[in-house]
Amino acid sequence: MTSYPSELPLGLEAAHSALALRRREAQETVMPFTRGLRGHASTHEQATRQELVRRLADIKGCAYSLDELPQPIWQGRTYLVPSDTLVGVATAHALGVHGPDDFFGGVVPQAFIATKAITHPLVSFEAAAPEGWNPEFSRLVKRSVLPGYAAFSRADALRAGDALFALGPLRVKPVGETGGRGQTVASTMAALEVCLNALGDSLLEKDGVVLEHNLTEVETLSIGQVRVAGLQASYYGSQRLTPDNHGALVYGGSDLTVVRGDFHALLASTPSGPLHDAVTQALAYDEAVRTCYPGFFASRINYDVAQGLNAAGQWCSGVLEQSWRVGGASGAEVAALEAFHHNPGLRRVRASCVEKFGAPQPIPVGATLYYQGIDPEAGPLTKYTTLEIHDHTA
Repeated sequence: MTSYPSELPLGLEAAHSALALRRREAQETVMPFTRGLRGHASTHEQATRQELVRRLADIKGCAYSLDELPQPIWQGRTYLVPSDTLVGVATAHALGVHGPDDFFGGVVPQAFIATKAITHPLVSFEAAAPEGWNPEFSRLVKRSVLPGYAAFSRADALRAGDALFALGPLRVKPVGETGGRGQTVASTMAALEVCLNALGDSLLEKDGVVLEHNLTEVETLSIGQVRVAGLQASYYGSQRLTPDNHGALVYGGSDLTVVRGDFHALLASTPSGPLHDAVTQALAYDEAVRTCYPGFFASRINYDVAQGLNAAGQWCSGVLEQSWRVGGASGAEVAALEAFHHNPGLRRVRASCVEKFGAPQPIPVGATLYYQGIDPEAGPLTKYTTLEIHDHTA
């Protein structure tokens, strides 16, 4: 495998020469790409993607660059690892991304499709909505999500809240936040108004907000799929919470059971019960996206499913949101792909990713370190993955 140094020579001409030299040694180059919906990636996210770039290039048997090079100097085929979902089919095509084999992530026709806003319907036919909104989606996923609404104005959010409070407390979810950050539980209209005031009318109108029936005793499951270099793997798993450096509970990692094949292979291998329900709901959500929003495609898919008790004490299950970009579980996903790549007879593995805040701690023997240091935004953080062979056939 040909690899690039983590730091190319300074200057566009020198970088071009270095890239051109290595291009002659490989037909394709794996490279990070940090533009997208957020247009920003923290230090630990960048380090994580760099490690993913190295490992994806190894699976693909091609070259890689740890630096994001300007598009004018790209030569040959480039396999991108974007920091976020790519918005716009034409934009993706201009980057050389025409299908799932060209990148690790997802493409959506409009930005709102990549947010949790699409999970729920609008409160009425007259409610404000972004261009391209398809009301058919909420009808198709009605049995696969929790009760809730998406709103793109203060008036619609208040109307939605008034309707949801009949069921009990609701969760206010800014659509641009990840890892559960920024969410608030409201039990009264006055509390909801405080939440909406904190968001501001301009953000409401631009991005929207989700109001969703709040569950207690919740377990969050991850249902997903990855596709790289002819390999396809699907998984179910659970998420862990951990205190961050400020004491807030945030995403702390995932434990995944990964099978070789598509979602239907995963469903066939999942025992009946709550887990089977979660996979079925994620599959319905995925099919609805492809039906209602033509132009969508992805090589990395993850759906979060919440299971817990509603205000009446009844057990509920529903898809919360989707992720079609590098995510917290991607280290575990790629570890599984590596195992399937190196052992064609392998059918199932268990892969875990761990995020620990605070002073550096030793990682388990055999684990893959993704990041250990002081992130300017998150503070001291250690990230690593582990892999366990679950079973295989000859």
